[in-house]
Amino acid sequence: MSGFSKPRTFDYNLIVIGAGSAGLVASYIAAALKARVALIEKHRMGGDCLNTGCVPSKALIRSAKILSYARRAAEFGGTGGEPRVDFAAVMERVRQVVARVEPHDSVERYRSLGVDCYAGEARLTSPYSVTVNDRTLTTRSIIIATGASPLIPAIHGLEETDYLTSDNLWDLREKPGRLVVLGGGPIGAELSQAFARLECRVTQVEMAPRIMGREDPEVSAFIQQRFEAEGIRVLTRHAATKVERRGEEQVLLCEHGGSEVAIPFDRIIVAVGRKPNVSGFGLEELGVRIGERGTVESDLFQRTNFPNIYCAGDVAGPYQFTHTAGHQAWYAAVNALFRPFKSFRIDNRAVPWCTFTDPEVARVGLSEEDARQQQIPYETTHYPLDDLDRAIADGEAHGWIKILTIPGRDRILGVTIVGPHAGDLLAEYVLAMQHGLGLNRILGTIHIYPTLAEANKLAAGAWKRNHVPQRLLAWVERYHAWRRGE
Repeated sequence: MSGFSKPRTFDYNLIVIGAGSAGLVASYIAAALKARVALIEKHRMGGDCLNTGCVPSKALIRSAKILSYARRAAEFGGTGGEPRVDFAAVMERVRQVVARVEPHDSVERYRSLGVDCYAGEARLTSPYSVTVNDRTLTTRSIIIATGASPLIPAIHGLEETDYLTSDNLWDLREKPGRLVVLGGGPIGAELSQAFARLECRVTQVEMAPRIMGREDPEVSAFIQQRFEAEGIRVLTRHAATKVERRGEEQVLLCEHGGSEVAIPFDRIIVAVGRKPNVSGFGLEELGVRIGERGTVESDLFQRTNFPNIYCAGDVAGPYQFTHTAGHQAWYAAVNALFRPFKSFRIDNRAVPWCTFTDPEVARVGLSEEDARQQQIPYETTHYPLDDLDRAIADGEAHGWIKILTIPGRDRILGVTIVGPHAGDLLAEYVLAMQHGLGLNRILGTIHIYPTLAEANKLAAGAWKRNHVPQRLLAWVERYHAWRRGE
């Protein structure tokens, strides 16, 4: 790192910038390993996950799901009319859930763990120094964990509207009558269904041919069908071009098939993706490389082009999940503390994710589209959840498990689950892929009856039935005939 003078001594072994999922994990690990670590956060401890992402969204989804069950009371032998939705009470419950989880990520907790926490804007002034609140801190290593922010598309007139994002929608207390959700990815899908179940008239707008485009086409089609059955208007191949006011009404204009489509709305949620936070704190001035996708460039050790600067979480990519942020943070922290004596390559063999719609969509490894694009040979095993006793008893007999395996072998290449608690069911396959266990091992494992998890064993059984050794069975059949004296 020519051009930068290295201090003879350091205030810290490690400085972490950003107290979201990645920053918290990295700081915790460093402190547990008895390093002196500083954690700098300019806004709120816990980052997006606690304050605007995972925690509030799942609280909202839970409220919406309970209300959807109330509407289905007759299916389970209940009576009663349509439940009344107290929208303000729902949003207040979301706030209370965040407040209850908040101590887990608080300054007080991390200080008790041995982390020096600083509130303020950090700025890198060299590979070895960071300023915060007019104070310069020196460090042997740095981890960038600054996360990402909602991406706002260049739509004419959007800036003049009081648009919502996943950052600020949690302040809502008045229910939107007509709600447009711009975006068909995981965030847009989850919010569309949740707000529809809270009695908003939701229109979901997606410019691509289908929603949930990272999944296989049958997944997208199934979720869209479920959405439309719940009253959500799903508009694919609609490119938003302009927002304008017509009298007292706000209207989103979209281009669709060469025609203009006007969609009146009361509120609009922008959920078209997230962009990494890489500007405003000295990265570019220092010369830390930013990749084509806007993330900080890093290698398999989570190391940037500066050997003592690492990154983790959304700012590093390619994943934008809390669990991958924590996963990367472990490697970033350990490598930052112990290089050059010991370094660990990140292990991304089995990265799972889940979209928390109802039904949930969870995946690990390859989808069929992935396998075809990468020209990887595969076989598929399909187990329908409408065959599962527990799903039938719960009134949730829909969805499926699809497993991709190496042709003729039980080694798992990828799994997609569509159904109730899909994210929980997927864990068994994540473990299997991580440790090289095949479907025969899952089939040979006892699963509690009746549970949803039994579906994993039954799916493995479906694979086994398709790979029965026919020649051996023919010999066994003759053996049994001989035993009968025939």
